[in-house]
Amino acid sequence: MFIRHESLRSFLRFYPIVSGLIVLHFILFLTINFFPGGESTVLYWGVGQNGLIEQGEYWRLVTPIFLHASFPHVLFNSFSLYLFGPALEQMLGKVKFIVSYLVMGITANIVTYWLEDPFYTQLGASGSIYGLFGIYLYMTMFRKDLIDRINSQIVMTILVVGLIMTFVTPNINIIAHLFGFITGLALGPIILNKAKRYMPIIEMRQARDVSEPSFNPTRWKNKRRINSRLLKKIIWGLFILFVAAGLLIGFF
Repeated sequence: MFIRHESLRSFLRFYPIVSGLIVLHFILFLTINFFPGGESTVLYWGVGQNGLIEQGEYWRLVTPIFLHASFPHVLFNSFSLYLFGPALEQMLGKVKFIVSYLVMGITANIVTYWLEDPFYTQLGASGSIYGLFGIYLYMTMFRKDLIDRINSQIVMTILVVGLIMTFVTPNINIIAHLFGFITGLALGPIILNKAKRYMPIIEMRQARDVSEPSFNPTRWKNKRRINSRLLKKIIWGLFILFVAAGLLIGFF
């Protein structure tokens, strides 16, 4: 679920919502940092500032989800979405995925507005991304038909590291992390009601290929390829855990 084998072209084709969100992240980041007036327009009008929200600028509960202040911030949030978004986009469908993503991020921002002081300012996709973790946790606990044991272990490892680092790392919006996660967990039984198990693109293509002969003369070569893919999965799995731990430590 979390190991990507697709080419860029296939990724864009099969996961258009995740792809669009990542592209939007970088477009807005580049606009803010490298285009004249970007900081004074996009950042100023999009950042979540509690005092301005209190004055009626309620769009600021939505726009911070797509904005990032620094390159590490946008890079690692986007990489998290790249790793953990595609499986849910396929399982939930495009509309349900983007609605859930926005609801989790907005809820995290609303609670931040309620609990923080009027001078508090926020931006970043952490509320929505932790919401994805909440959905995966519900899946791990109550919908074991949708996730295998290895991916469940990856989810639990990242969650433990992420939640610990949320409380020990400075300059983190703890409220957004927690309530994004809680919202995803609460939405789990609703949005996963009719979800189907994730199927990698390569398996989807094989399932559609009805011309495969019943006897495969290259079966021994295929077996070696399977072993090679398994080794690649193990390496990628370790890489995901390493990178996810790093990004959860300091960049959400």
